[in-house]
Amino acid sequence: MKKIDQNNLPRHIAIIMDGNGRWAEKHTLGRISGHRQGAKSVKLTVKVCRELGIQYLTLYAFSVENWLRPREEVDALMELLKEYLHSEIKKLMKHDIRLMVIGNIGILKEPVRILLSEAMEKTAHNRGMVLNLALSYGGRDEIVEAVRSIAEDSRVGKIRPRNITKELFSKYLYTAEIPDPDLLIRTSGEYRLSNFLLWQTAYTELYFTDVLWPDFRRKHLMEAIYDFQRRERRFGLTSDQLQRGGSDLG
Repeated sequence: MKKIDQNNLPRHIAIIMDGNGRWAEKHTLGRISGHRQGAKSVKLTVKVCRELGIQYLTLYAFSVENWLRPREEVDALMELLKEYLHSEIKKLMKHDIRLMVIGNIGILKEPVRILLSEAMEKTAHNRGMVLNLALSYGGRDEIVEAVRSIAEDSRVGKIRPRNITKELFSKYLYTAEIPDPDLLIRTSGEYRLSNFLLWQTAYTELYFTDVLWPDFRRKHLMEAIYDFQRRERRFGLTSDQLQRGGSDLG
């Protein structure tokens, strides 16, 4: 395995955890078995990121479109989430990991909402790493909600339209407390964002792997980070400008 540079780690890694269903089919198992196996990859990835010193990890756990899946599968996913919260809260506390959630969690069932609220409250003062779960999340919905909030604040005179900037807009997003991802990983060989962090990934480095999420291990995460470290992040500038210290992005 290639050695990564500890001084050039991505501050924020986001992951589209894809391939649970195909993993289950490949192993002639039901889809729920695939999700359960995928939960093991979640635990491992959180552990490795904490060990490496990654500051933020965002996992696409459940999209708004996932509500359209068969009821049995949706219920099973919610049960897995409850199991994760019950089993991992002590580890989150032990390893100084703060749990955050983005998305329309208001439509989650009450038992899940209560567990999420308790876990977020209990870990609120942890500073070692932020584990950010995208639940009932949709990137377009997030942007529309931000626009509505800005329009309302403009209507009542809190802000003026001419003062709306990219920075101000970002403060109205679910991720207002979190920096944009440096690296986004998608497993299972698909090459799309699937309505995930559409605003925040404008300059994110994208990494795609054929590995199905339940098979995702430490070595695969390291490969993604190593690939990230080989890239030159120019943010619209030229290499010469970067070497001279860059300039304002405007």
